[in-house]
Amino acid sequence: QVQLVESGGGLVQPGGSLRLSCAASGFTFSSYPMNWYRQAPGKVRELVAVISSTGYSTNYAESVKGRFTISRDNAKNTVYLQMNSLKPEDTAVYYCYTRVRVDYWGQGTQVTVSS
Repeated sequence: QVQLVESGGGLVQPGGSLRLSCAASGFTFSSYPMNWYRQAPGKVRELVAVISSTGYSTNYAESVKGRFTISRDNAKNTVYLQMNSLKPEDTAVYYCYTRVRVDYWGQGTQVTVSS
């Protein structure tokens, strides 16, 4: 059974940093791309970052380019999102996602950027 479990969210001041983790199980992690999405209150869920199965290819939303970095450790079945220079508009619930025949989502982790 596929499971995605996020961690690492919290409250941080503007300009601060957080690193999110998503621990995956129940599938061959190293064979699948992984994504991070986020959803702010009253807004649609948006794609933040994507990483290929090998980790060699990444893509980012324009709003986070240069500030966020997605990475993965296939030996640990974990994908990360390093978030630097955080802004209040980054406040959202962040979700890990993959598609293994069907869509799988984690439960989400809250990130709040506020002074």
